[in-house]
Amino acid sequence: MDRNQAIGFGLIAILLLAYSFFFGSTEPTQQTVQETAKVEQLQTTTAPAEADSLVQARRTAALGNFGAAATGEESTTTLENNNIRVTFNTKGGQVEEVLLKNYKTYQGEPLILFDSESSTTDIAFTSNEGKRVQLSDLYFTASEVKEVAADDKKGKTITFRANIGNGQSIDQVYTLYDDNFLLGYKLHFNGLAQQVSGENLTFTWNDNLKQLERDLQHNRSKSTINFATVEDGYDYLSISDSKETKSLNEPVKWVANKQNFFTAGIIAGSQFAGARLTSSVDPADSTTVKTLASEILIPAKDVVSGSGGEFMFYFGPNDYKILKHIGHDFDKNLDLGWGIFSYVNKWIIIPAFDFLENYIGNYGIIIILLVLYIKTILFPLTYKSYLSMAKMKVLKPEIDAIKERNEGDMQKTQMETMKLYQEMGVNPLSGCIPMLLQIPILFAMFNFFPNSIELRQEAFLWADDLSTYDVFARLPFTIPFYGSHVSMFTLLMTASTILYTWSNNQINTMQGPMKFYSYLMPVIFMFVLNSFPAGLSFYYFVSNIVTFGQQAAIRYFVDETKIRTRLEENKDKRKEKKAKGGPSFTERMQEAMRQAQEREQQKRNKAKK
Repeated sequence: MDRNQAIGFGLIAILLLAYSFFFGSTEPTQQTVQETAKVEQLQTTTAPAEADSLVQARRTAALGNFGAAATGEESTTTLENNNIRVTFNTKGGQVEEVLLKNYKTYQGEPLILFDSESSTTDIAFTSNEGKRVQLSDLYFTASEVKEVAADDKKGKTITFRANIGNGQSIDQVYTLYDDNFLLGYKLHFNGLAQQVSGENLTFTWNDNLKQLERDLQHNRSKSTINFATVEDGYDYLSISDSKETKSLNEPVKWVANKQNFFTAGIIAGSQFAGARLTSSVDPADSTTVKTLASEILIPAKDVVSGSGGEFMFYFGPNDYKILKHIGHDFDKNLDLGWGIFSYVNKWIIIPAFDFLENYIGNYGIIIILLVLYIKTILFPLTYKSYLSMAKMKVLKPEIDAIKERNEGDMQKTQMETMKLYQEMGVNPLSGCIPMLLQIPILFAMFNFFPNSIELRQEAFLWADDLSTYDVFARLPFTIPFYGSHVSMFTLLMTASTILYTWSNNQINTMQGPMKFYSYLMPVIFMFVLNSFPAGLSFYYFVSNIVTFGQQAAIRYFVDETKIRTRLEENKDKRKEKKAKGGPSFTERMQEAMRQAQEREQQKRNKAKK
């Protein structure tokens, strides 16, 4: 090898060493990669395991003697019948979801009345160690679903058990009977009488009501917490948008979260020790109707006793046929009005409506037949009222003459008018009394139609849902007190009311401002009822048409000439009676009024002097 070759090989060696030093691969060897992966895997598996173990240890320690039930597997199971499907979660052993099978939301989706996203229930108590224990912290084991039968009723039952150890356990037993909306609930602490401290357990229910109906504002106005105390019975929180809290320091029978057409409630087998109820609403929140929160005190002695505490859940419609069988005023979750209006609905309207519903599937036709039924009952009163107005019309010339003769003197005009009525044998109140007797039915409808679940999502003509307002046209703006839609049934009702008022004004003696107000009232009601259920407006429209027809028929058969002749005969008979027996009580009252008027006039004359 010569000198040049040696120098060349030396330079090549130097270049190779430099390249390997500055540009060598930075990738680890396969062995290094595997070792690194093992370390990372060890870290990722060890850290969560240690964290879970630490959390579990803390949870067990926090529950004290009940820590044995702090571990387990979470799963769901169901009970169902033809009406509802109830889903339970083994973590807590509580109701997780309730589906009403035969109903839909206003959007046509399955109606879930209760779910874990919007509604939660829990039961908490204090152990003898002073620790707060919640059933939601405990894991329960679900038994197999079993068939049960009692009092000719068949159903299914399931038991959730949390084992505490040493033969101690907490049992929650649910029973769902066929064709029912009631879910039986039994809570039993086995062998834990010495482990529970305090007089009461606390049942909490937080419910963010979901919108189930199209009209959110109407939905809110019908949603609240209803309850019944053992001593005073039914009561409720107000339906206003302001927050309200009520503490009940007395035994309570039931508490219910009530909406337009559906209710979810809990009923005590014996009684609750008390409750704290709260209702609130955020007007800006269009996803939640209202937020209802209840803290209900369950007597501990009932739960730790040999039989355990017994309760009943209700998840279902506000249907009077169903609610009336539950008892304890639970049917008042259906608002049928107060006092006499409620009885009119229960004894007259609902039986007739249910009867027609058994044979007719179209609810518009049912409303028409309901009107005919009511008008037939009220026809004697309608006839008497019309006859009274006809008598007043016959006497109108004499009444006008009295007003003209005593212009400006209202007291004298009234006295002479009453004298004329007395001479002719006319009772001016006879036309008012029949109308007053019809008012209970008139106002009972204001409670029946907005709360009748039978009309929910039932279509008729252009109305998609008779339980809410019909939208014949949408307005591009909002009219104060009217809204942004046009209800055609309300317009028809208004037009028919004006027609009915005009017909009445042809035969009565109403004059001046009162006549103007009689036409103003239908217009006011047009604004009021524009957002009311279409079924109500349609009922009043048909009622006005039928009443107008009845009056036309009565007018055809009533001869005003004969009425005048009869009044003249009454006048002659009263003259003869007066000649024989002296003045009547009415005449003596009129004479007393005349003397009082004269004394008042004398005082005025003296004051002027």
